[in-house]
Amino acid sequence: MKDLYMVHAEMCKVFSNPIRLEILHLLRYDELSVTELIEKSKLSQANISQHLGIMKARGIVVSRRGGKNMYYRLASPKIVKAFDIIRDALIEKMKKDRIITTLG
Repeated sequence: MKDLYMVHAEMCKVFSNPIRLEILHLLRYDELSVTELIEKSKLSQANISQHLGIMKARGIVVSRRGGKNMYYRLASPKIVKAFDIIRDALIEKMKKDRIITTLG
C-alpha cells in the first residue's frame, strides 16, 4: 500500500505547479502539438517541453509524433475529473473565505 501512496504523491506533484495546471487545462478537450501549446499559453518551447516531460514521466500525458510535430494528450479522462474536483473545492473555499471576511 505504501507504494500506492508514493505513486499517488508523485502524480499529485503535477497539480502543484501553475504552468502544469495550465497545460492540463489546455489538453482537457483536445490533443495539441507543442507548437499549439506554445501559442495558447504564450510560454517558451523550453518551458513547455520541460513541463510536458515531467507530466509524461508521471503518466499524466502521452505523446505521439506526427510528421515534424509532437502531439500530447491526457493519458486518461479521469485526470480531468481529479483536476475539476480539486478546482471546485478551492473555488468553494475561496467563496467561503470571502464571505467570512466580508462578515467579519
